[in-house]
Amino acid sequence: MKCLLVGHLVIDTIVEGSKSETRIGGGAYYSAITLSNFCDVEVLTSVGEDFPDEWLDELRALRIKLRIIPSEKSTAYELRYLDANRRRLRLLSKATPISKAPSKRYDMVLMNPVANEIPLELVEKLKKKTAFLAADVQGFIRAPVPGDVMLQRTDVSFLGGLKAVHADISEMDYLKNLRPGEVEVFLASNGPETGFAYFRGSRYAYRPVKVEVKESTGAGDVFLASFSYFYTRCPFIQALKRANAFTALFLKHRSFSFSMEKVNELAMGVAVEKLNDINSWE
Repeated sequence: MKCLLVGHLVIDTIVEGSKSETRIGGGAYYSAITLSNFCDVEVLTSVGEDFPDEWLDELRALRIKLRIIPSEKSTAYELRYLDANRRRLRLLSKATPISKAPSKRYDMVLMNPVANEIPLELVEKLKKKTAFLAADVQGFIRAPVPGDVMLQRTDVSFLGGLKAVHADISEMDYLKNLRPGEVEVFLASNGPETGFAYFRGSRYAYRPVKVEVKESTGAGDVFLASFSYFYTRCPFIQALKRANAFTALFLKHRSFSFSMEKVNELAMGVAVEKLNDINSWE
C-alpha cells in the first residue's frame, strides 16, 4: 500500500515546567511514522536549511521517502504544556507553502497541515491522486502569522467528499460550510474524554480507554492516520476502536513498541454507541 503525507515537518520546542526539549514534529511527521508501520510512505513537505539533517535521516531510516520543497526557513512551534492534555502553541516561523503534487497516484493521501501550507489548488490536485483522501483540519483554520496560535472561522467546504476528516472538538466551531454527511467519516476527538464520530450521516459517541500519558503531542495525527489505515481493512466501528487503542498505546510508550495483538486486546475496551441519524454537529 502506497501512502502520501502532505504537510510541513516542524521544529518543535516542547516546554513542560522548567524543562525544554527541541525535536521533530508536525502532523505529517506523526502520521508518517504511524503509517510506516503498515505502508510504503512518502512525505511531501517544505523545510529550510535550519532543519537538522539527522531528523531527515531518522525518517529515511524508517524507509520514508521525502519530497522536499526548499525553503528559506522551516516551520517552528513552541508547545508549552499546562498539563498532560492542555497546551499553549506559538508559531515561531513558517516554511514555504507546498504547491506541487507528485505525478503518480497513491492508495491513500493524508493532508496534515500545521500552518496553512496547503493551498486550495493543491487540495484539488490531490483529489485526483487517490480514491482515499483524508485530512486534519488544524492547519487549515490556524491564522498563519507568528505568535500565539489563533483559530479563525474558515470556509472548509473544499473538504467535502473526503474519505475521512479529523478535528479536535475545540475546533468544531471554526468550521464553516461543512456538514457531517458531506464526508464519509468525520472524527471529532476530545483527548481522553468522550469523542464523536460521524459515519455516513449517523452520529456515534466513543469513549477511549484510559492510559497514563505524560504529554499528548501527535495524538490527533496518530489517531487519523491509524484510523485511515484500519478503515481500509475493516468496518467503521472496528477501525474506530483499533485507532483509539493504537493511539493510546503510542501515547503511553511514545513509540510503536507494541504489537497488534495488544492493540486488538485494548480495542475491546473502547465503547462505541450510535446516537441518532443527523446531519449537523449538535
